[in-house]
Amino acid sequence: QVQLVESGGGLVQAGDSLRLSCAASGRTFSTYAMGWFRQVPGKEREFVAGISRNGGRTYGDSVKGRFTISRDNDKKTVDLQMNSLKAEDTAVYYCAADWRGWGTNQKRDYGDWGQGTQVTVSS
Repeated sequence: QVQLVESGGGLVQAGDSLRLSCAASGRTFSTYAMGWFRQVPGKEREFVAGISRNGGRTYGDSVKGRFTISRDNDKKTVDLQMNSLKAEDTAVYYCAADWRGWGTNQKRDYGDWGQGTQVTVSS
């Protein structure tokens, strides 16, 4: 099990960039896959990006080409670089960990979650 704490959210304008970071505790971070999801009120939590323990990356269709996920196993962090932000990117962003290391786009595969950080993009 890992504890996750997100940071970096805020209010930006459309077209701006923002970088989210997720700090993890636990000695086995490097064996976990990590993911970012987002949620707006009244909607399902949506997959944004995932990175496997081997570094393989997957992205949701709505963010491909704009967002980049990365991890630093020494620092036990996973970041989400978000460029060319749009109003529809407004959501609470959650960091998640999958002990199996796969990095899928299915939220059921992730057992540990952070509390989320709000990203608001004004148009």
